[in-house]
Order: sequence, then structure tokens, then C-alpha cells
Amino acid sequence: MAQIIYSQLLDLALASDAVSGDCRCNRVPLTAWQALPMTLELDRFEEVGTLVDDPYDEPTFAEYHPHGTRYDSPDAPIAPRYYPCNLSQVARCRDCGRHYLRYNEAGGYFTELRIRALQARLLVDAERH
Repeated sequence: MAQIIYSQLLDLALASDAVSGDCRCNRVPLTAWQALPMTLELDRFEEVGTLVDDPYDEPTFAEYHPHGTRYDSPDAPIAPRYYPCNLSQVARCRDCGRHYLRYNEAGGYFTELRIRALQARLLVDAERH
């Protein structure tokens, strides 16, 4: 899967922002990270690329919240070098063309697919510390 660099991600976010029609993919607001809603069918999405920098390197679990947001905040920044974006794939809805970030949250005894809408206004090209 091709790695997506920031400029490409911004282009995908702007294209997604330009989609205005209703679709099955946006019936549930996906502005913040959340478990994949039961109303979404995975086969309605196609993988576009990955934000994973190096699949053999240990990713950071540091989050990027310079203004006090949290993981589940709708206005939390989308910073590709920070968790969970750094573990995400970019997927496009086959019906309307909107783009989403998806990753598999793996903890103790479970895994859960999580999803968030890609929004240009929240993208931040923040360097990792």
C-alpha cells in the first residue's frame, strides 16, 4: 500500500470536504475517532493509502493536543505523525468519494476498527518531538 505524504493527505481532505451530498457513510457523524458504526459496510470503502511511516518501526503512542483537546474531541487535530493517525489507513467511500482515516485499536483482549472523517481544517503538519 502506498504511503501518503502530507500534501497528498491535504488534497484528499479538500476533495472530501467538497462532497456535499448525503451518503450512507455520513449518516453517523464521524468527526471524532469512534468505533466503526454498525451502519457502515466495509465493502463500501476502498483503501487509498497508508499514513504508517515504517511498518517495521515501533510507532509512537503520543497524541497531539496543543489546545487541550482529547482523542475523542470532534475538533482534535489530525496530525499524521502522532497517534492514532500514524497507525491509520486512508479509505474512500465508493459511493460518494469522502475520505476517512481508519485504524485497528488493539488492546488486551480485543481489537476494534476505529474511523474518523478526514477534514482539511483539522490537518496539522506537526513534527514529532
